[in-house]
Amino acid sequence: MKVLLVGYGSIGKRHEEVLKAFDDIAGVDIVTKQTLSTQRTYRSLEVVTDLKMYDYFVLASETSKHYEQLKFLDENVKNKKFFCEKPLFDTNQKLHIANNEVFVGYVLRFYPLLKKLKDFIDNEDVIKVHISCGQYLPTWRPEVDYRKSYSAFKDKGGGVLLDLSHEIDYCQWLFGSMQELKSYQVKISDLEIDSDDFTTFIGQTVTGVMVNLSIDYISKITHRVMRIDTVDYSYILDFIANQLIRVDKKGEQVIFNSEKLERNDMFRWMHKSILTGKEQNCTFIEAEEIMKTIEMIQEQNNG
Repeated sequence: MKVLLVGYGSIGKRHEEVLKAFDDIAGVDIVTKQTLSTQRTYRSLEVVTDLKMYDYFVLASETSKHYEQLKFLDENVKNKKFFCEKPLFDTNQKLHIANNEVFVGYVLRFYPLLKKLKDFIDNEDVIKVHISCGQYLPTWRPEVDYRKSYSAFKDKGGGVLLDLSHEIDYCQWLFGSMQELKSYQVKISDLEIDSDDFTTFIGQTVTGVMVNLSIDYISKITHRVMRIDTVDYSYILDFIANQLIRVDKKGEQVIFNSEKLERNDMFRWMHKSILTGKEQNCTFIEAEEIMKTIEMIQEQNNG
Protein backbone atom coordinates (compact mmCIF):
# COMPACT_ATOMS: atom_id res chain seq x y z
CA MET A 1 0.00 0.00 0.00
CA LYS A 2 1.28 3.45 -0.94
CA VAL A 3 0.35 6.70 0.79
CA LEU A 4 0.37 10.25 -0.51
CA LEU A 5 0.65 12.79 2.31
CA VAL A 6 -0.40 16.35 1.48
CA GLY A 7 1.19 18.92 3.81
CA TYR A 8 4.32 18.52 5.91
CA GLY A 9 3.91 20.71 8.96
CA SER A 10 3.99 19.29 12.48
CA ILE A 11 0.77 17.33 12.06
CA GLY A 12 1.83 16.02 8.66
CA LYS A 13 5.10 14.76 10.11
CA ARG A 14 3.15 13.04 12.86
CA HIS A 15 0.94 11.22 10.35
CA GLU A 16 4.05 10.18 8.43
CA GLU A 17 5.65 8.80 11.59
CA VAL A 18 2.55 6.76 12.38
CA LEU A 19 1.97 5.42 8.88
CA LYS A 20 5.58 4.44 8.23
CA ALA A 21 5.36 2.03 11.17
CA PHE A 22 2.54 0.04 9.51
CA ASP A 23 3.82 -3.23 8.02
CA ASP A 24 1.46 -3.07 5.04
CA ILE A 25 2.48 0.44 3.96
CA ALA A 26 5.26 0.35 1.38
CA GLY A 27 6.02 4.04 1.37
CA VAL A 28 4.83 7.59 2.05
CA ASP A 29 5.35 10.24 -0.62
CA ILE A 30 4.74 13.88 0.22
CA VAL A 31 3.23 16.97 -1.38
CA THR A 32 5.19 19.89 0.07
CA LYS A 33 7.21 22.90 -0.99
CA GLN A 34 9.93 21.82 1.43
CA THR A 35 13.06 20.14 0.06
CA LEU A 36 13.42 16.62 1.45
CA SER A 37 16.32 14.39 0.46
CA THR A 38 15.04 11.10 1.88
CA GLN A 39 11.86 10.54 -0.12
CA ARG A 40 9.80 11.47 -3.15
CA THR A 41 8.13 14.87 -2.99
CA TYR A 42 5.87 16.92 -5.24
CA ARG A 43 5.34 20.67 -5.17
CA SER A 44 1.57 20.34 -5.61
CA LEU A 45 -1.13 17.74 -6.22
CA GLU A 46 -1.39 18.86 -9.85
CA VAL A 47 2.17 17.71 -10.66
CA VAL A 48 1.90 14.23 -9.10
CA THR A 49 2.93 11.91 -11.94
CA ASP A 50 0.44 9.11 -11.25
CA LEU A 51 -2.21 9.69 -8.58
CA LYS A 52 -3.70 6.26 -9.21
CA MET A 53 -0.63 4.50 -7.81
CA TYR A 54 -1.59 5.66 -4.31
CA ASP A 55 -4.09 3.77 -2.16
CA TYR A 56 -4.48 6.19 0.75
CA PHE A 57 -4.46 9.99 0.61
CA VAL A 58 -3.78 11.96 3.80
CA LEU A 59 -4.57 15.68 3.79
CA ALA A 60 -2.65 17.51 6.53
CA SER A 61 -2.64 20.87 4.82
CA GLU A 62 -4.08 24.20 6.01
CA THR A 63 -7.83 24.02 6.54
CA SER A 64 -8.44 26.67 3.89
CA LYS A 65 -6.97 24.33 1.25
CA HIS A 66 -9.07 21.25 2.05
CA TYR A 67 -11.99 22.01 -0.25
CA GLU A 68 -9.97 22.40 -3.45
CA GLN A 69 -7.70 19.45 -2.62
CA LEU A 70 -10.58 17.08 -1.87
CA LYS A 71 -12.41 18.23 -4.99
CA PHE A 72 -9.31 17.70 -7.15
CA LEU A 73 -8.63 14.24 -5.76
CA ASP A 74 -12.24 13.06 -6.08
CA GLU A 75 -12.22 14.14 -9.73
CA ASN A 76 -8.97 12.35 -10.51
CA VAL A 77 -9.03 9.03 -8.62
CA LYS A 78 -11.68 6.45 -7.79
CA ASN A 79 -12.31 3.88 -5.07
CA LYS A 80 -9.65 5.27 -2.75
CA LYS A 81 -9.69 6.27 0.91
CA PHE A 82 -9.04 9.87 1.89
CA PHE A 83 -8.15 11.08 5.36
CA CYS A 84 -8.61 14.81 5.96
CA GLU A 85 -7.37 16.61 9.05
CA LYS A 86 -10.03 18.36 11.07
CA PRO A 87 -11.98 20.49 10.54
CA LEU A 88 -13.31 19.58 7.12
CA PHE A 89 -13.37 23.21 5.86
CA ASP A 90 -12.92 26.71 7.29
CA THR A 91 -16.53 27.60 6.39
CA ASN A 92 -19.46 25.37 5.50
CA GLN A 93 -19.15 24.51 1.80
CA LYS A 94 -21.03 22.03 -0.33
CA LEU A 95 -18.85 19.34 -1.86
CA HIS A 96 -20.21 16.16 -3.41
CA ILE A 97 -17.80 13.26 -3.02
CA ALA A 98 -18.80 10.84 -5.76
CA ASN A 99 -15.92 8.43 -6.21
CA ASN A 100 -14.11 7.86 -2.92
CA GLU A 101 -14.47 7.49 0.86
CA VAL A 102 -13.54 10.45 3.07
CA PHE A 103 -12.82 10.35 6.80
CA VAL A 104 -11.99 13.33 9.01
CA GLY A 105 -9.41 13.38 11.80
CA TYR A 106 -11.39 13.66 15.00
CA VAL A 107 -8.95 11.48 16.88
CA LEU A 108 -10.51 11.88 20.34
CA ARG A 109 -13.12 9.31 19.32
CA PHE A 110 -10.33 6.82 20.02
CA TYR A 111 -9.65 8.03 23.56
CA PRO A 112 -10.37 4.95 25.72
CA LEU A 113 -12.29 6.71 28.49
CA LEU A 114 -14.50 8.53 25.99
CA LYS A 115 -15.39 5.16 24.47
CA LYS A 116 -16.15 3.81 27.95
CA LEU A 117 -18.34 6.82 28.68
CA LYS A 118 -20.20 6.31 25.39
CA ASP A 119 -20.93 2.71 26.37
CA PHE A 120 -22.44 3.94 29.66
CA ILE A 121 -24.62 6.74 28.33
CA ASP A 122 -25.86 4.84 25.27
CA ASN A 123 -28.24 3.16 27.73
CA GLU A 124 -29.13 6.25 29.76
CA ASP A 125 -31.39 9.28 29.53
CA VAL A 126 -28.99 12.23 29.22
CA ILE A 127 -30.30 15.58 30.46
CA LYS A 128 -27.48 18.09 30.10
CA VAL A 129 -23.82 18.40 29.18
CA HIS A 130 -21.09 20.91 29.98
CA ILE A 131 -17.88 20.86 27.90
CA SER A 132 -14.87 23.08 28.55
CA CYS A 133 -11.48 23.06 26.82
CA GLY A 134 -8.72 25.65 26.90
CA GLN A 135 -4.99 26.11 26.55
CA TYR A 136 -2.82 29.21 26.27
CA LEU A 137 -1.96 29.47 22.58
CA PRO A 138 1.73 30.50 23.03
CA THR A 139 2.36 27.22 24.90
CA TRP A 140 0.41 25.06 22.47
CA ARG A 141 3.25 24.52 20.00
CA PRO A 142 6.37 25.69 21.88
CA GLU A 143 8.64 25.22 18.86
CA VAL A 144 6.58 27.69 16.77
CA ASP A 145 5.97 31.41 17.28
CA TYR A 146 2.20 31.39 17.82
CA ARG A 147 1.91 34.70 15.92
CA LYS A 148 3.14 32.93 12.77
CA SER A 149 1.11 29.74 13.14
CA TYR A 150 -2.03 29.12 11.09
CA SER A 151 -4.04 29.36 14.32
CA ALA A 152 -3.35 33.10 14.44
CA PHE A 153 -4.88 33.83 11.04
CA LYS A 154 -8.58 33.73 10.29
CA ASP A 155 -7.97 33.52 6.52
CA LYS A 156 -5.86 30.36 6.94
CA GLY A 157 -8.57 28.55 8.86
CA GLY A 158 -7.25 29.48 12.28
CA GLY A 159 -9.18 30.36 15.40
CA VAL A 160 -10.28 28.37 18.39
CA LEU A 161 -13.66 27.39 16.93
CA LEU A 162 -11.96 25.46 14.14
CA ASP A 163 -8.88 24.36 16.09
CA LEU A 164 -10.91 22.84 18.93
CA SER A 165 -13.80 21.52 16.88
CA HIS A 166 -12.91 18.15 18.47
CA GLU A 167 -15.30 19.24 21.21
CA ILE A 168 -18.15 19.74 18.75
CA ASP A 169 -17.42 16.38 17.15
CA TYR A 170 -17.52 14.26 20.28
CA CYS A 171 -20.51 16.21 21.57
CA GLN A 172 -22.49 15.43 18.41
CA TRP A 173 -21.12 11.87 18.23
CA LEU A 174 -22.51 11.22 21.71
CA PHE A 175 -25.70 13.31 21.75
CA GLY A 176 -26.70 14.13 18.17
CA SER A 177 -26.31 17.25 16.04
CA MET A 178 -27.00 20.68 17.45
CA GLN A 179 -30.55 21.72 16.62
CA GLU A 180 -30.36 25.28 17.94
CA LEU A 181 -27.85 27.39 19.82
CA LYS A 182 -26.89 30.86 21.00
CA SER A 183 -23.21 31.64 20.67
CA TYR A 184 -20.37 34.10 21.10
CA GLN A 185 -17.26 33.85 18.93
CA VAL A 186 -14.85 36.62 19.86
CA LYS A 187 -11.27 37.78 20.20
CA ILE A 188 -10.99 39.10 23.77
CA SER A 189 -7.41 38.53 24.98
CA ASP A 190 -4.13 40.35 24.34
CA LEU A 191 -2.89 37.60 22.01
CA GLU A 192 -1.43 39.00 18.79
CA ILE A 193 -3.81 37.18 16.45
CA ASP A 194 -6.74 38.13 14.22
CA SER A 195 -8.72 34.93 14.80
CA ASP A 196 -11.17 34.10 17.58
CA ASP A 197 -9.60 33.12 20.93
CA PHE A 198 -12.87 32.33 22.75
CA THR A 199 -16.04 30.63 21.55
CA THR A 200 -18.96 29.57 23.70
CA PHE A 201 -22.50 28.44 23.10
CA ILE A 202 -25.54 27.03 24.83
CA GLY A 203 -28.04 25.01 22.86
CA GLN A 204 -29.99 21.82 22.37
CA THR A 205 -29.30 18.73 20.27
CA VAL A 206 -31.79 16.87 18.10
CA THR A 207 -32.13 14.32 20.90
CA GLY A 208 -33.16 17.03 23.38
CA VAL A 209 -29.89 17.21 25.34
CA MET A 210 -28.98 20.68 26.66
CA VAL A 211 -25.34 21.58 25.90
CA ASN A 212 -23.09 24.32 27.27
CA LEU A 213 -19.72 24.39 25.47
CA SER A 214 -16.72 26.73 25.86
CA ILE A 215 -13.34 26.61 24.11
CA ASP A 216 -10.44 29.05 24.29
CA TYR A 217 -6.81 29.92 23.53
CA ILE A 218 -6.58 31.94 26.75
CA SER A 219 -6.44 29.65 29.77
CA LYS A 220 -3.00 29.25 31.41
CA ILE A 221 -4.40 26.14 33.09
CA THR A 222 -4.73 23.58 30.31
CA HIS A 223 -8.00 21.72 30.64
CA ARG A 224 -10.31 19.46 28.67
CA VAL A 225 -13.32 18.34 30.70
CA MET A 226 -16.85 17.09 30.02
CA ARG A 227 -19.56 16.87 32.67
CA ILE A 228 -22.74 14.91 31.98
CA ASP A 229 -25.92 14.61 34.01
CA THR A 230 -28.29 11.76 33.26
CA VAL A 231 -31.42 10.71 35.12
CA ASP A 232 -29.48 8.19 37.21
CA TYR A 233 -25.84 9.34 37.20
CA SER A 234 -23.47 12.26 36.86
CA TYR A 235 -20.15 11.88 35.05
CA ILE A 236 -16.95 13.89 34.86
CA LEU A 237 -14.47 12.98 32.13
CA ASP A 238 -11.11 14.73 32.55
CA PHE A 239 -9.00 14.13 29.44
CA ILE A 240 -5.90 15.71 31.01
CA ALA A 241 -6.07 13.77 34.29
CA ASN A 242 -7.01 10.65 32.28
CA GLN A 243 -9.92 9.94 34.60
CA LEU A 244 -13.66 9.23 34.38
CA ILE A 245 -15.80 9.61 37.52
CA ARG A 246 -19.36 8.30 37.83
CA VAL A 247 -21.60 9.29 40.76
CA ASP A 248 -25.06 7.86 41.46
CA LYS A 249 -28.08 9.40 43.24
CA LYS A 250 -26.78 8.23 46.63
CA GLY A 251 -23.48 10.00 46.09
CA GLU A 252 -21.55 6.77 45.63
CA GLN A 253 -18.57 7.34 43.37
CA VAL A 254 -16.71 5.05 41.00
CA ILE A 255 -13.44 6.16 39.38
CA PHE A 256 -12.16 4.75 36.10
CA ASN A 257 -8.60 5.36 34.92
CA SER A 258 -6.98 4.56 31.62
CA GLU A 259 -3.48 3.34 30.98
CA LYS A 260 -1.15 6.15 30.00
CA LEU A 261 -1.22 6.64 26.25
CA GLU A 262 1.88 6.91 24.14
CA ARG A 263 2.15 9.97 21.91
CA ASN A 264 0.81 8.39 18.73
CA ASP A 265 -1.52 5.68 20.06
CA MET A 266 -4.81 7.33 19.10
CA PHE A 267 -3.48 8.37 15.68
CA ARG A 268 -2.36 4.80 15.04
CA TRP A 269 -5.76 3.41 16.08
CA MET A 270 -7.53 5.97 13.91
CA HIS A 271 -5.59 5.20 10.73
CA LYS A 272 -5.81 1.45 11.34
CA SER A 273 -9.58 1.76 11.78
CA ILE A 274 -9.93 3.63 8.48
CA LEU A 275 -7.78 1.16 6.57
CA THR A 276 -9.58 -1.88 7.99
CA GLY A 277 -13.10 -0.52 7.49
CA LYS A 278 -14.14 -0.04 11.12
CA GLU A 279 -17.04 2.33 11.85
CA GLN A 280 -15.74 4.50 14.65
CA ASN A 281 -14.19 7.19 12.46
CA CYS A 282 -15.77 10.52 11.65
CA THR A 283 -17.33 10.13 8.21
CA PHE A 284 -17.69 12.85 5.60
CA ILE A 285 -21.40 13.15 6.42
CA GLU A 286 -20.69 13.55 10.14
CA ALA A 287 -18.02 16.14 9.36
CA GLU A 288 -20.59 18.05 7.29
CA GLU A 289 -22.86 18.10 10.36
CA ILE A 290 -19.99 19.59 12.38
CA MET A 291 -19.59 22.25 9.69
CA LYS A 292 -23.31 23.09 9.96
CA THR A 293 -22.85 23.76 13.67
CA ILE A 294 -19.74 25.84 12.95
CA GLU A 295 -21.73 27.75 10.32
CA MET A 296 -24.48 28.55 12.85
CA ILE A 297 -21.87 30.03 15.19
CA GLN A 298 -20.08 31.94 12.43
CA GLU A 299 -23.32 33.40 11.08
CA GLN A 300 -24.37 34.57 14.55
CA ASN A 301 -21.07 36.36 15.07
CA ASN A 302 -20.04 37.79 11.69
CA GLY A 303 -21.03 41.25 10.68
